[in-house]
Amino acid sequence: MTVTVSSMFVLVHDPDEALAFYRDGLGLEVRNDVSADGFRWVTIGGPGQDVDIVLSQPHGGRSQAEGDALLTLVTQGSLQAAIFRTDDLDATFERLRASGAEVLQEPTDQFWGVRDCAFRDPSGNLVRIAQT
Repeated sequence: MTVTVSSMFVLVHDPDEALAFYRDGLGLEVRNDVSADGFRWVTIGGPGQDVDIVLSQPHGGRSQAEGDALLTLVTQGSLQAAIFRTDDLDATFERLRASGAEVLQEPTDQFWGVRDCAFRDPSGNLVRIAQT
């Protein structure tokens, strides 16, 4: 039996701002862009990878109270979105920095053996990128 990751969700308050970070900054491709009932979700992913990342709005498909609670967590930076890997951390870091993304940590050799950096996406989510 084999189990693999199919999809993961990242909450964002503005899909267009999120696309500027994930598509334009990180270089992920848009696979689907759907609007329904006043909400929008965009599915993105790494070229050649089967994992979908769904950028969804906190209020989509949730009660007002649930959406408000999630939006508060997202905008205060309490949620970690994802950890990505790249074969060129310095180039990826510079590309994201040039896009205007908020830098939390420049490329650093961590004591646990990983070299990585960290950003906040436009919604406040923590995104880490590690060197492969």
